[in-house]
Amino acid sequence: MIPTEWLFEAAERIAPHILNTPLHYFPKNDIYLKLENHQVTGSFKTRGAINKVLTLLEWERKLGLVAVSAGNHGQGVALAGNLVNAKATIFASEHAIPAKIEAMRALGAEVHLVQGGYGEAEEAGLAYAKENGVVWISPYNDGQVIAGQGTLGLEIGKDLPLEGTTTWVVPAGGGGLVAGIGVAIQNLNPRPHLIAVQSEASSFLHGLYHKDTQVGVVERDSLADGLAGPVEDGSLTIPMVKKYVDDFILVSEEEIYQAIAEAWHQYHERIEGSAAVALAAVLYGKVKKRPAVVVISGGNIQPEIHKKIVGNG
Repeated sequence: MIPTEWLFEAAERIAPHILNTPLHYFPKNDIYLKLENHQVTGSFKTRGAINKVLTLLEWERKLGLVAVSAGNHGQGVALAGNLVNAKATIFASEHAIPAKIEAMRALGAEVHLVQGGYGEAEEAGLAYAKENGVVWISPYNDGQVIAGQGTLGLEIGKDLPLEGTTTWVVPAGGGGLVAGIGVAIQNLNPRPHLIAVQSEASSFLHGLYHKDTQVGVVERDSLADGLAGPVEDGSLTIPMVKKYVDDFILVSEEEIYQAIAEAWHQYHERIEGSAAVALAAVLYGKVKKRPAVVVISGGNIQPEIHKKIVGNG
């Protein structure tokens, strides 16, 4: 667990480098959309990466930074590295979305592609960090990363023009974002109902939440690439998610696909699959209680895939 004070400190620390993203209300479905697809680098991941790197000592920064990423965390680490003049090395699956790989490299990161999926890339990155004595920047299993992600919750709390109970719906992969938001809202009165959402195609954290194990989870290809892969054993996020999250649900790939299209045609927002899981849960009846705050966590989708999904409309 981490103290709430860490979130306020993180908010002040990262404020010069990030955007306070829009929170828009749509009466048709009685939902608010928190649009982190408008964030620097197009994803909330920048919050945690910058906060973590800015807390490092100068000698740690000189060692260099290494991380694993499906693309968004890697962009955040690369940007943070540029802020403090530290080299960023990112490990990613060979199946990572090309646009995200290009974006990481455009920010100056050295990207190593690993055979297999996210889990194999994480193992390779951890081994590299240990062997080369560089600083590992976990995308979720780190108190300062979680605190940075939790600043999103603080922003929503400030901008939400409501008194009374709401439902907050948050995408979850390793759990850093939903854990950080859990810390942010724990002392609100009334406290919002917090729901985590993941794809049926990669339900590792869902398994840990409901069954205390991710053994036996079968991973399939998913549009929600940023939420894919197993959770690091002993991750700080596991007990935090169990403490703060009121329910953890799954959505199908078809529902994710349709939510990407709906975001474009109904809300005029370009979102990636990892963000669409939360919207899908609300649009397709898996979240009943309204109003609902839906965290749109990012917008970095491969252009050709987005065009195929939304058509010419």
